[in-house]
Amino acid sequence: MGRVAFVFPGQGSQRVGMGADLTKHWPYLIDTYYGPADEILGLPLSSLCWEGPAETLRDMRITQPAVLLTSVATLDVLRTQGVWPDAVAGHSLGEFSALVCAGVLEWRDALRLVRVRGELMTSVTEQVPGKMAAVVGLTLDQVEELCGRAAADTGEVVEIANHNDITQVVISGRVGAVDRLVELVHDAGADRVVVLEIGGPAHCSLMGGIEEEFAAALDDVEFREPVVPMYSGSGGEAVTSAARARKFLRRQLTGRVLWTDVVGRMAAEGVDRFVEVGPGKVLSRLCGRLAPGAQTHRTNDVHQVKLAVDAVLPGEGGERHARQTR
Repeated sequence: MGRVAFVFPGQGSQRVGMGADLTKHWPYLIDTYYGPADEILGLPLSSLCWEGPAETLRDMRITQPAVLLTSVATLDVLRTQGVWPDAVAGHSLGEFSALVCAGVLEWRDALRLVRVRGELMTSVTEQVPGKMAAVVGLTLDQVEELCGRAAADTGEVVEIANHNDITQVVISGRVGAVDRLVELVHDAGADRVVVLEIGGPAHCSLMGGIEEEFAAALDDVEFREPVVPMYSGSGGEAVTSAARARKFLRRQLTGRVLWTDVVGRMAAEGVDRFVEVGPGKVLSRLCGRLAPGAQTHRTNDVHQVKLAVDAVLPGEGGERHARQTR
């Protein structure tokens, strides 16, 4: 067997009820993570994860710590089951969870950081009317060219935010420019365009005004050397030191997420099993398309966690799962 990668989802993967199934099966998670998280942030994050409402859960100030909390709790379950990764990566917000897994950040510090990150990003969206959209069916170069046209037509910012798949590109910018781009990509023959419920223009230059403040928050937190190989979406590069991790987290506010590069590099270095750790199933689907032939697994409920554990652990459990899925 090849290597196992844990991949951690970002904003947009949140859903009402996330983590509830895990806490019922492994109640120790409540005292270990959910209770402390509520105390650290001074808000009922646990009940928002488990009960919603969905509208509140979509608020970036809530979404970001909620997704991280669910991912970190899920990570603990996998570890207690004896499953450890050979490499880790996270999509945007998910990089904070990946850094916890890699030993770079303590989970409580990561929780505080993503709360600050969500607050700062919200402050931008309150001043700048922006949004994001996923374009499916066009290449990165095609969308890049159309971004230039939309920006020229409107005089407003619209940029590439994420390169998620060979023909899935997410764009971000001011509302008028994004609306114009949507028109252009339809005319160019895109399969579809989906406006994302993110709440603002992430991963573009419009976030530049909060970089210094977030950098100050990063400087207040201890970053340790990684103990597991990690790959950052900010350039698709390896995180080889604590200083490099801090640099990538600052860069990602305005930089694009190169998920295609991340998965391609991991696959080239022998990763053939990807476990999406946390809520959602977007990353497992993307990894399956970007690394054909690789196994992908989700962990968004107890059943999926058990399937992932059986598949990844060496020996009889993995062989049994392989027989079941043939």
